[in-house]
Amino acid sequence: MHMYSDHLTGIARLSDAKSRSISPENFTGGKGEGGMATTGASAACARELGQGWKVSPCIVIEPGQTFVLADIHGSGKIKHIWMTDNSNKNRMLILRMYWDGAATPSVEVPACDFFGCADYQTYSPLHSAVVCVNPKRAFNCYWEMPFYKQAHITMQNIADSPITLYYQIDYTLETLPDHYAYFHAQFRRVNPLKYKEVYTVLDNVQGKGQYVGTYLFWGVHNNGWWGEGEMKFFLDGDQTFPTICGTGTEDYFCGSYNFDIGGQYQEFCTPYCGLAKIIRPDGLYNAVQRFSLYRWHLCDPIYFEKDLRVTLQALGWRDDGRYLPLQDDISSVAFWYQSDICTTFPSLPEKDFLEII
Repeated sequence: MHMYSDHLTGIARLSDAKSRSISPENFTGGKGEGGMATTGASAACARELGQGWKVSPCIVIEPGQTFVLADIHGSGKIKHIWMTDNSNKNRMLILRMYWDGAATPSVEVPACDFFGCADYQTYSPLHSAVVCVNPKRAFNCYWEMPFYKQAHITMQNIADSPITLYYQIDYTLETLPDHYAYFHAQFRRVNPLKYKEVYTVLDNVQGKGQYVGTYLFWGVHNNGWWGEGEMKFFLDGDQTFPTICGTGTEDYFCGSYNFDIGGQYQEFCTPYCGLAKIIRPDGLYNAVQRFSLYRWHLCDPIYFEKDLRVTLQALGWRDDGRYLPLQDDISSVAFWYQSDICTTFPSLPEKDFLEII
């Protein structure tokens, strides 16, 4: 996997890679086949201009339908994905990615969480090295996703009404050496977390690879500070105690002292980490504080040889200076690469449990 800086240091190097792109204007990514549509959502708008004038910029995914966004054969890399939709609810679109003919997905995440924006009904910018959320509600990612035989990407609509989706998937077709690993992303949610239990971000990962990122969406059920817990990485046979143990939740996300500036939480976005969004109570129906955080391990991947498990403690404070194990609403997406395709994903939560209220 290339690091962030390598994209610039290698930008002038000649390559035999072939650039391709899939969108509703070219569903197959075929060379010289973009903009050929004669039917589509904007056909009426282009009726006086004809073929080639933005006839099919989007798709409509019906309730319960799984739409194939891309089915690419050969070897290459997904380089960039952009999309936006018109849904009025969170987590109603499920993004899945399958590599090299696998029957199980290596990515299975609500689309908004995959792009670091679990509650996206109100726009909040996210500017980072691999994920951006731009005005008005544009999702972008630059994760490199290699494949040797096939890349199959789908979007499922689990809402009760149709959803319009605009999207573009940019990729290369190229011969890859044997050392590339498969990209994975896995979603989890617990609400509420059981008393004195740790939150599991990722487990049952077997093989060789590297952990490259965490997205966290945290709903607080108590007053007071909520981020005293430690992030722990159990590597290669670690059991009770991990090899890597952080010092606190805000510390793992590269902040400090509760993200507190003058008695207020402070949002921030950097290339590798951030507190991108805070949902504050409004004194009426929006009663729960929620926090949207990301940490990309692009410069500091966490390497494992045999297995990996990642956990996070949920800790606040009692009045008498003792830790309070919290029972909060915690969601996460773990991002990692591994040599083999992971087949031990937990079942995705059902629709009603995914929904953010």
